[in-house]
Amino acid sequence: MARKERPLEGEDGPLRQFAAALRRLRHEAGSPPYRDLAARAHYSVATLSGAASGRRLPSLDVTLSYVRACGGDAQEWERRWHAVAVRLSAQAPQPEEDPGEAGETGAHGTPYVGLAAFRTEDAGLFFGRERLVEDLLATLVRQRVVALVGASGAGKSSLLHAGLLPRLDARGPHRAVRVLTPGPHPLGRVRQALAAHRADDGELVLIVDQFEEVFTVCADPDERAGCITALVGAARQPGSCCRVVLGVRADFYAHCTRYPALVEVLRDAQVLVGPMSAAELRRAVVEPARRAGLTVEGALQATLVAHAHGQVGALPLLSHALLETWRRRRGAALTLDGFHAAGGFEGALAQSAETLYASLSVRRQRLAQQVFVHLIALGEGTEDTKRPVARDELDEDADTAAVLARAARLRLLTLDDGRVELTHEALIRAWPRLRGWLTDDRERLRLHRRLTDAARAWEALGRDPGALYRGTRLELARDPAATRPIGLTPVERAFLEASTAAEAAAGSAARRRARRLHTLVALLAALVVVAGVATGNAVRAEDEVTRQRNDAVAQNLADSATDLANTEQGLAVQLGLTAYRLSPTAKTRDGLASTLMTATPVHAKEVLALAYRPDGRQLATASGDHTARLWRTHGTESPVAEATLSGHGDDVRTVSYRPDGRALATGSADGSVRLWDTADPSRPAVLASLTGQGGDVRSLAYGPDGRTLATSGTDGSVGLWDVADTARPALLARLAGHRDAVRAVAFSPDGRTLASAGEDRTVRLTDVADPRRPEPLAVLEGHDSAVFSVAFAPDGHTLAAASGGRTSIRLWDVTDLRHPAPLAVLAGHTDVVGSVAFSPDGRTLASASDDRTVRVWSVARPAHPGLLSTLTGHLTAVSSVAFSPDGAVLASGGFDTTVRLAGTDEARVIAGACAHTGPRITRAQWTAHLPYVAYSPPCSGLEKRP
Repeated sequence: MARKERPLEGEDGPLRQFAAALRRLRHEAGSPPYRDLAARAHYSVATLSGAASGRRLPSLDVTLSYVRACGGDAQEWERRWHAVAVRLSAQAPQPEEDPGEAGETGAHGTPYVGLAAFRTEDAGLFFGRERLVEDLLATLVRQRVVALVGASGAGKSSLLHAGLLPRLDARGPHRAVRVLTPGPHPLGRVRQALAAHRADDGELVLIVDQFEEVFTVCADPDERAGCITALVGAARQPGSCCRVVLGVRADFYAHCTRYPALVEVLRDAQVLVGPMSAAELRRAVVEPARRAGLTVEGALQATLVAHAHGQVGALPLLSHALLETWRRRRGAALTLDGFHAAGGFEGALAQSAETLYASLSVRRQRLAQQVFVHLIALGEGTEDTKRPVARDELDEDADTAAVLARAARLRLLTLDDGRVELTHEALIRAWPRLRGWLTDDRERLRLHRRLTDAARAWEALGRDPGALYRGTRLELARDPAATRPIGLTPVERAFLEASTAAEAAAGSAARRRARRLHTLVALLAALVVVAGVATGNAVRAEDEVTRQRNDAVAQNLADSATDLANTEQGLAVQLGLTAYRLSPTAKTRDGLASTLMTATPVHAKEVLALAYRPDGRQLATASGDHTARLWRTHGTESPVAEATLSGHGDDVRTVSYRPDGRALATGSADGSVRLWDTADPSRPAVLASLTGQGGDVRSLAYGPDGRTLATSGTDGSVGLWDVADTARPALLARLAGHRDAVRAVAFSPDGRTLASAGEDRTVRLTDVADPRRPEPLAVLEGHDSAVFSVAFAPDGHTLAAASGGRTSIRLWDVTDLRHPAPLAVLAGHTDVVGSVAFSPDGRTLASASDDRTVRVWSVARPAHPGLLSTLTGHLTAVSSVAFSPDGAVLASGGFDTTVRLAGTDEARVIAGACAHTGPRITRAQWTAHLPYVAYSPPCSGLEKRP
């Protein structure tokens, strides 16, 4: 019988209520002894009983283990834990930061800047981008105009202000540096910056941060073109002492290509800002804390790096999560519990925004909606962006001032130099309520934006009556339903009032003229309508014919480019790029990406499997030529051969690296598994040979700790091996249950669960927390043919299984391992799918098929997946697919004996396409493929660049 627990002590509060709820859950489960709970939860008796003691909030992992052991709903308890953590955090006094005692902090008085970009005074806390700063400086030395290109959230502004600026200032007094953002009138700002510099002041470096504002905030195309001309001209005129650096968001790169002056100067002068490596992320997390005399818990470091690794736009979320975790620090330590209490990686920002919204009265909540929506420029083929506005565009009343002040205090808004703006565009993506406001009625928001632009122009023209609204535009703008949820600024209200008054004053005269001209108008109306309709139809018909022609030409051209990719890649890339520019559809985009894949023959026969070493610098391939091979890799460049692993007597069907990368396992159709020492890749050595699997070895997988190896084969069993001592591996257990060959095995990220897939059309889940005593958990059914591949998502909650037939890829929710639930079926492949792999961030899934394609799927919302791209480079069936550990490269192996490497950053791949073209397409080649399109080579470079 379970020992009776001590009564809960202390006053009734969130902590005591939480402990009491845990105790009720245990009672409802039959009051099992804590010894039994410990066996189920894999935590000690003391830890579990302490969780329900009410003395302190247990960690999230302990709480969920306790709940699962009692049969509770883990998702419901995770929400409850976060709610309690937030209440406890709000009750606890915030520690005061004393820079003099705690160590170095930034301009904000904290070691982390949150959503705000790093400023020059924060340079002492700016870590992780040292190599990129050096690249930018070196490029600026060689070129007079340089573009720093990266996605929103990649850290461009921080790199310019806290990375580049201090380095430029440190290079001597004979250089002036000026920084500006374009704003609504970029030409005036550029001219002002240039005019303030005299020739005898030495060299001028003009940094234009957030250059995309030229396209989003500036409404005048002539001023936009004039600004670009002034920037390029200042840098390139004879004897110029000016250099220009442009910070450009990647999704606006195509906008830059519309201006020949920019295209010419930026062809060889781009520095791309990609995701930070794991080591760089660790420096960005740990070093600011160390400078402030703080420590970062190891588990928190690992969690943050895992969340941000490979995500190019994750840095604002990382910085905000760190700031909120710092506010919830325990003494001098930043902890994983503090991180969870803040809301986690993406939740921290949403939690801060919701905290602001919930603290406001109903009237101020409406004002907050108006303010935040007003600060966003709606994307037209691009993502929505932040839109700085002058403070006097917003109401001056006390409620608006209070909303702005509170939002600024939480660093959601920035109030600076008479301007108001979102601190970072990450808020648009991370705050569900804001996304909802933008999604509910985008057309109404666009109507309001047009009103805003018209009111600005009217104000700039000295309130010229000729700039007022009239007729239908005025009626639409006056519609209460169009303006009430959004709110109007004082200038917009004045503009509408003036427009209404002007129309009323002109109404009587207009009616008199209308009566006199009524007869004439009636006679001419028919003629005008007929002519107008005919002209309009002709124009629309011509436009539609042109569009349809471009679409048809582009689709055919994309097919031709793909066919040529294996024989004339340079020409194929140029045709693919031309097709994409003619008609930027999914097919032309995928065709271009396919031509840019690096194809390397790696074996004499088919490639059956491949795997990246955990550090990403080596690739192992297995082949029907009875060998495995090791290749040195660097991004999407062609891999370089390092060693051949010989000795198997039949096809090598599978390869798997140990998590530390120092050993490799190979499995063969000869029934053997070999363990290799690959510490010195030029001289791999056999460590041991396992021969107990039985039959053709089909799959291998190391457990996350590297101590256990799972093997499977045609005998229908799965072997679990102790490989802690690689020289003396020992069989721990053999799993039965499948009724036919087992084609794939995979460990869950925590190593406690093994998934096995078989030709009996099932996937089996087994508890292998104790590999000597495995326990069956569940059988997943639903495939209508053999299951060939299985993979866990990095978070361990989703499982992908691949087969043939109509249900070739299935996604399962395995949060409850004993009761997995189907999530979705991915349809699209036309033949057997032999391999699936999740990206390191878990947001995408790659699949390889006998239909000769590799498909990439969005699985960020596993219940609602979507196809992202289809790569068609392989000539025959594709056998295997794998993401590089940093997620930047997708590797695939096929029966055509090749390994193909594709970059996963689509914008970067397309932007760099011209670097892979070789000789420029000739007029004869152009005419052969595009006989009805004027000769216009997509790339002006004549030779392939290194």
